[in-house]
Amino acid sequence: MRMQDAERLAQALGLESGEARAEVQLLLSRALGITKAHLAAHPELAAEAAAHSVYREYLQRRLTGEPVAYILGEREFYGLRLRVDPAVLIPRPETELLVELALARIPTGKPCEVLDIGTGSGCVAVAVAHARPICRVIATDVSAAALAFAQDNAARHRTGNVEFRQGECFTPVTGERFDLILSNPPYVAEGDPHLARGDLRFEPRQALIAGADGLSALRAIVTQARAHLREGGWLLLEHGCDQGDPVRSSMLAHGLKEVFTERDLAQLPRVSGGRYPQA
Repeated sequence: MRMQDAERLAQALGLESGEARAEVQLLLSRALGITKAHLAAHPELAAEAAAHSVYREYLQRRLTGEPVAYILGEREFYGLRLRVDPAVLIPRPETELLVELALARIPTGKPCEVLDIGTGSGCVAVAVAHARPICRVIATDVSAAALAFAQDNAARHRTGNVEFRQGECFTPVTGERFDLILSNPPYVAEGDPHLARGDLRFEPRQALIAGADGLSALRAIVTQARAHLREGGWLLLEHGCDQGDPVRSSMLAHGLKEVFTERDLAQLPRVSGGRYPQA
């Protein structure tokens, strides 16, 4: 382990020492093309990796604040390794809650139709399709570049039950209804100071910002969702940790029932959902 490099990262980026050490270990192992476990079992390889030109490039890029996921070109999500670059948001652990809540509502042996709005890298759509191969999943995004990554990630994991369409919100699925609608839409407010910090500085703005209060995309989805849900169908939305109340209120105002908010592993309100009532 290159302790001095970890210390430089921690100081430059304000990371905890353990987080910085983990990042250095990951960059070292990837520079040599070996696993972190193999590097840990053979610490003598750290010196070789530290002198490697690829590692030195990785480290310099990370010291500028560039996210590790963009440096390496991939990120693990729900047990799947996915390609990413600055055209798409970096999949985050809290979004795995959206997948878990979706899978809990999709019977393993029953075909159903799922819509993922604003798919980005395809992380949610691919994870759901991979876990429920008899389901049909449609994933949409306004960005052609994002859809190219999503399609590649689906091909990587042989999820042939995902269909990708370009367009905003429900436009690509006019007249269609689904058993489950999912979305991790933009939900950061314009002017939010977090946009100037950390990984957010490098991520696509159109996938982050949603109006003055960060709620415009969430409101649009809730407003239109009932027209695209079958009876008994669920709507599940990821949102900011301070947006659970307005999202639930909007769902109730538009006739959804069994409305709830679930907390992520950090115990922050992260996903809200509701159900189209059955006749």
